[in-house]
Amino acid sequence: MTTPLQTPTPATGGRRALVLAIMALVFTLLFPAAGLALSIFAIVIAIRDLRLLNRERRGIGMATGAVVLSSLAFVLGIVTTGFQLYFSDELNAYNECRKGAGTVAAQQECSDQLMRAFERKMGVAWPTGVPAPA
Repeated sequence: MTTPLQTPTPATGGRRALVLAIMALVFTLLFPAAGLALSIFAIVIAIRDLRLLNRERRGIGMATGAVVLSSLAFVLGIVTTGFQLYFSDELNAYNECRKGAGTVAAQQECSDQLMRAFERKMGVAWPTGVPAPA
């Protein structure tokens, strides 16, 4: 009979998972799809570290923080990616319009077109206190 494989407790105490969670949050803000994938990886590593640290009765603060941050990055990534997918036609039209806009007036017209496209798609008026994209 063989003995079961014992996984050693991570020497980092959850630091690796916390660094991955912070990276996932930053990537989610810059590149939502990449941040979404990284946040899933960070959640898996954080839960693994949390279990190992809990089993060894060591401090679980960093691993718990990593689970919270990577979960936040995951939710934010889903919302941001969904927004980009839902409004992809409008955002592509806005980017194409901005490429051809040579004057400030033309750029403002592109922003107005984007606001009208959002209003048509959402079915509600653009809020008065929210500025148009520049």
